[in-house]
Amino acid sequence: MPAANATNRFSDRVGNYVLYRPGYPPEALQTLKAECGLGPGHAVADIASGTGIWTHMLLENGNRVFGLEPNAEMREAGERLLSAFPNFTSVAGTAEATTLPDRSVDFITAAQAAHWFDRERTRREFVRILNPGGWLVLLWNERLTDSTPFLRDYEQLLLDYGTDYKDVRHERTTAVVNEFFDPAPYQERVFEMRQEFGYEGIEGRLLSSSYAPGPGHPRYTPMLKDLRRIFNDHAVDGKATFEYLTRVYFGRLKHA
Repeated sequence: MPAANATNRFSDRVGNYVLYRPGYPPEALQTLKAECGLGPGHAVADIASGTGIWTHMLLENGNRVFGLEPNAEMREAGERLLSAFPNFTSVAGTAEATTLPDRSVDFITAAQAAHWFDRERTRREFVRILNPGGWLVLLWNERLTDSTPFLRDYEQLLLDYGTDYKDVRHERTTAVVNEFFDPAPYQERVFEMRQEFGYEGIEGRLLSSSYAPGPGHPRYTPMLKDLRRIFNDHAVDGKATFEYLTRVYFGRLKHA
């Protein structure tokens, strides 16, 4: 995925991203506190911080957080949403070129983002900015695709209408996690999470995705017509449910 394309592909869907993207279960942060010793005194570089969904949890934990986001629209939304936290610093940087000083952070996190990174360049940069003995944390919300009739039909909708959905599905990313940590070992924890929406939320969640055609695209109107049909077929009491597995990978990076 060309870096420019990866950077800009969310620019026109920030509003839906803020409103309808899932957060992360509290167990994800608790794991870092219990397994990695994450405490309020640790500085964190949150890479591709977007609108600040995961960043917010770190800030509430008391951490000093550098939120690195190359997309201007996403970064500005994060700055607005996180303006109450004095420990937040917004940075126009990338995973491959963070602009942060050498050995300046104790933790590096990347939520719902590492699949966009150039893994070789990113790993070198992470080793550079991370204090010796520091931790790398990668996490994803992996939407289930086959656990309910609604989710099966929703998955088929994405396959039918998505612009490049097959190329960016998250099951393609978990196989390369090792490349970020190697040769250091890492661990994985998995947690269940759900989002329940009426139709407006289901549509907003779809349109927050980078592979969903936007207004003006020839597939946009037929996609939403099909989405309404799927919702009407499967909604219970006016609601439908997204189910996720939140995957958290963590390990210490080895310095040269």
